[in-house]
Amino acid sequence: MTRTAALWLLVGAIGYCLLPWHMADGGFWSFGWITGIFSGDDASALAQVLGQGRLYLAAPLIAFILIGAVLALVPTPVKKARLMVAIAAIGLFLTALQGLAVVRAGPRFMTDIFLALGGEGGQAGMGAGALVTLASLLFILTTAFSSAGKARGDAFVVGLIGLIISLVGVFVFFPVSHILINAFRVEGGGFSFTHFLSRFFSSDLWGLGCLTFTHSCGPAINSVILAIMTATTSVLLGLAFALIFTRTDFKAKPLLRMLTVIPIITPPFVIGLALILLFGRTGTATALFADLFGVEKTRWIYGFGGIYLAQVLSFTPIAFLVLIGVVEGISPSMEEASQTLDANAWQTFRYVSFPLMRPGLANAFLLTFIESLADFGNPLVLGGGRFNVLSTEIYFSIVGTVADPAKAAILAIALLSLTLGAFLLQRTWVGKKSYATVTGKADSGQHAALSRGVKIAAYATALPWAAFTAIVYSMIVFGSFVKLWGYDNTFTWAHYIRAFGIKHTAHGWRLSGVAWDSYFTTLQIASIAAPLTALVGLGTAYLLVRQKFFGKDAFEFSTMLSFAIPGTVIGVSYILAFNFPPIELTGTSIILIIVFVFRNMPVGVRGGIAAMSQLDASLDEASITLGANSFTTVRRVIAPLMGPAIMAALTYSFVRAITSVSAVIFLVSARHNMATAFIVGRVENGEFGIAIAYSAVLIVTMLTAIILLQLIIGQRTLRRSNRVQKAA
Repeated sequence: MTRTAALWLLVGAIGYCLLPWHMADGGFWSFGWITGIFSGDDASALAQVLGQGRLYLAAPLIAFILIGAVLALVPTPVKKARLMVAIAAIGLFLTALQGLAVVRAGPRFMTDIFLALGGEGGQAGMGAGALVTLASLLFILTTAFSSAGKARGDAFVVGLIGLIISLVGVFVFFPVSHILINAFRVEGGGFSFTHFLSRFFSSDLWGLGCLTFTHSCGPAINSVILAIMTATTSVLLGLAFALIFTRTDFKAKPLLRMLTVIPIITPPFVIGLALILLFGRTGTATALFADLFGVEKTRWIYGFGGIYLAQVLSFTPIAFLVLIGVVEGISPSMEEASQTLDANAWQTFRYVSFPLMRPGLANAFLLTFIESLADFGNPLVLGGGRFNVLSTEIYFSIVGTVADPAKAAILAIALLSLTLGAFLLQRTWVGKKSYATVTGKADSGQHAALSRGVKIAAYATALPWAAFTAIVYSMIVFGSFVKLWGYDNTFTWAHYIRAFGIKHTAHGWRLSGVAWDSYFTTLQIASIAAPLTALVGLGTAYLLVRQKFFGKDAFEFSTMLSFAIPGTVIGVSYILAFNFPPIELTGTSIILIIVFVFRNMPVGVRGGIAAMSQLDASLDEASITLGANSFTTVRRVIAPLMGPAIMAALTYSFVRAITSVSAVIFLVSARHNMATAFIVGRVENGEFGIAIAYSAVLIVTMLTAIILLQLIIGQRTLRRSNRVQKAA
């Protein structure tokens, strides 16, 4: 402990004494702050305390001095650890308190105290020095905490718990609290819990009129019905695709794999637009059915049917990405044991294989259920005012002609309550049973063949859906090569040239297309966010599956919080939270990376939980028995067996960073414009051809990235032979 704590103490001292405490005007990586590190606005905390009289910044300095004294003078290890925990915790609290209290205009609470300590001039947001100092105090705290006998004395585990709790607290709870507190606000100022209850339980929100065919249901009930239907269908389709991939010799698996992934690599409104141009009143399919069968042309696509169809198209790949690793991970020896006991293929699937898929099915359902609840793009395009859901109601409460932040907050709390209910039901269904099938023992068997009925059902479910997906996306490609989709179908390259043109000038080749800037910015931000998302998500999954600690259930639910709230609410809450000290990030690329990491983290968490539930704990125990610590065990034993979960986290986070609309529409800036914001702008201007062409380029880009990720990560090897046993 002493050596690790001393190392973090040195890191913290460097941050406190030699790095700018506040945000540098030209950015940290410009290194312009170096000339002013001992004076001015870019000064270190130590320089500001000694030279500018800002004594309220002295808390970390005092904490470091006391920690150094404890390390040097206290001989008893347990007493030393407990003293360091107390000092580091107080240092963290006081540092966070001064950051929250003193803004650019000066102190906003505890005014007299902070004015006496030199806070009258105010301060900018925290910078690199504050980040390094806070991180060092945090890890000194977790190192000392583990040395006090907690978490079996494993510093890596305690440090990981402390890091993720801190990140979730700062980048999920802190911003969301800024908007949810408005739920208790009343007109004229002040707060009222009674007023909140009356609005929260209003029949306008939870009305059941659609069940009696007298009125329409409230947006909360509409959201629940839609989410249940979407999640059930998506999980069934995802399971059918996963069974075909892992248990059959289907010849066109590469093509089928592309069709299962392609919906999640499409900007949300493009699917809705394609469905409208296919099934709208003047759509291609509608006109064909009207001519062939005399069917009356209707606007059925606007409402529940259209949203449901678009969501199943969008979210089936999520279920598939979770389930393919789970189905693949079932041990063939257990299926062979079933057949040895004279069970047929159906009985083996029904009583052995399917029950072992329960964690994957539950996690896939939870993810798609929450995705449906929080979906914004599809209901906005296809709702048509005929089917209101919570996400669109929240959006219009924020940006409508009459903004009502209190209503938006109440709707967001309703959404969170539905998510919590789904989470608890999922935990009840999975229960506390063991689903481990991957152990340290040799396993060279072959997967049992599917029964004829299951195979027919899988093909009959998956292949027609794959064909429908191919039709929808062929329409998108077609739309990028015509002048005006649906009206003037003359072939043209004009949209691609306008967006991604390249010209040769006297100074050489030049990127003349209007979309290049946003394209490269999007790729850069997505490439940074994706591995960070996978690390945080899978690290969280490791803690939830492998470790026991106080408050684990609440911690697990908190990781789903940002996923459950619509992106619009997340975007607005980030503006409210990070537009002023202590953390000023609006207008930077960092805020875009952060919102992607914590918005998409739950996919890594759920996929990691589903995959890790199949890895027997004896693997960890064997590694630790042989002298490896927890970090080495994770790196050398668990991570190589987590290929599908890593692939799912990387793929999904990379794709969502490129295709997300609602979470970033309020966060983009002139310097950091994202592809989806650019596309939405073109749609608003009526330039549908450029928007569709840009979407087609993004689809090709993401398909290429997914193939490269698959090649880099590879396929995990769970046993010597992974072939499917052929039916007799």
